[in-house]
Amino acid sequence: MNATRAPARISKVYGAVNIGSFRISAIIAGIDEAGDLMVLGSYRRAAQGVKRGYVTDMAEATYAVRDAIEKAEHMANVSVSSVWVGCSGAGLASQIAQVEIEVGGRRIEEDDLDHLFIAAREVLRPEGRIVLHAQPAHYTLDGAHGVANPRGLHAERLGVDIHVMLADGAPIRNLTETVQNAHLDVEAVVASPVAAGLVCLTPEERELGVALVEYGAEVTIVSIHAAGMLVGMTTIPMGSGDITDAIASAFGLRRFQAERLKCVNGSAIASPADHREMIEVSVAEEGAHVPGRYADEGGRIPRAELIAVITTQLARLMEDVGRTLKGMGFAGARGQQVVITGGGAELAGLAEYAQQALGRPVRIGRPAALKGLPEAHATPGFSTLAGLIVYAATEPVDIRRVVPGWQKGGVASGWGLLGRVLHALRANF
Repeated sequence: MNATRAPARISKVYGAVNIGSFRISAIIAGIDEAGDLMVLGSYRRAAQGVKRGYVTDMAEATYAVRDAIEKAEHMANVSVSSVWVGCSGAGLASQIAQVEIEVGGRRIEEDDLDHLFIAAREVLRPEGRIVLHAQPAHYTLDGAHGVANPRGLHAERLGVDIHVMLADGAPIRNLTETVQNAHLDVEAVVASPVAAGLVCLTPEERELGVALVEYGAEVTIVSIHAAGMLVGMTTIPMGSGDITDAIASAFGLRRFQAERLKCVNGSAIASPADHREMIEVSVAEEGAHVPGRYADEGGRIPRAELIAVITTQLARLMEDVGRTLKGMGFAGARGQQVVITGGGAELAGLAEYAQQALGRPVRIGRPAALKGLPEAHATPGFSTLAGLIVYAATEPVDIRRVVPGWQKGGVASGWGLLGRVLHALRANF
């Protein structure tokens, strides 16, 4: 990646853009003198030209992407020429591909891994769709699972589980062209559950089994992670924007007013005081404030009425989430913990509500321990963006690009960086 005006202490610069339905955000980070990932600049703005994760107006979306990246570049005092792009639409689907080769009982060398990855290409079955990434998740030695690094070990047979992320071609091309029209090269398009999972889930959760619910503005993605990898995902065409629309409809407000009312006064948990607490609900028209629907003469309603609208929408979502988890086999001792992230997860009381509705332990997932990330951006709504930059900095292996000797040259340092980030995350959860 080309960069200009980077501080001398930063050795390499990465850029990422997350194109969501509600916000388009950008982040720039670099590797500092200690070898750690450091955020140099980040910015988010209102989305344009995007609906439920799909680009619907390329010119508007391009303008928003260019604006977001320019603001992040200004903050970072560095320019980037290419970025990693987050995707939450495009009909995402996840597969696990398995492959095994004979080693003959000898010590496993780098060339054996090359051979394994090249053989794994033959088992990819995209069936007319685009493969976003195909990454080795974990290895098996003579059928024994859970091997993190087989180098130097002996085995008769060496196997690997490959996580494959698929997407529809046309939406990905629209996403890619949007970014390219903003004068940026696209390093790769990364599925949001892969990125968010890096910074929201602990290694223990990913190993034991956890559900990650990305509650976005117009789309909710439910992904299951187990044995250290993403093993399945489902998209629900419903998001926090549906709550905003329900509030706007119920009280005769404009969307931006309903969004502010939700963020400032909203909650997923009701309390006895809500019936006594009055909140202002009015519409500004021609310089005057007109009381909203069902408001008293002072333009106020009991807070309980707002919360009733919110929880009605949440009940529908959680019913769908619960049905999805059951359909994906997320149950029993290995299917308990649920982590909710995304912009919608910033609603007060959501974890408590979801825990009651789903009957499982629930916590809110947010990016943590990224050096230089502003406190205002260390929120659930920034999880995918933060995960994108961590993903980029690890220089992830993709079996489609493996050639003999592919790892000689420093890829291991990327995984070392990921290890340090995960260690910091573990210390902060």
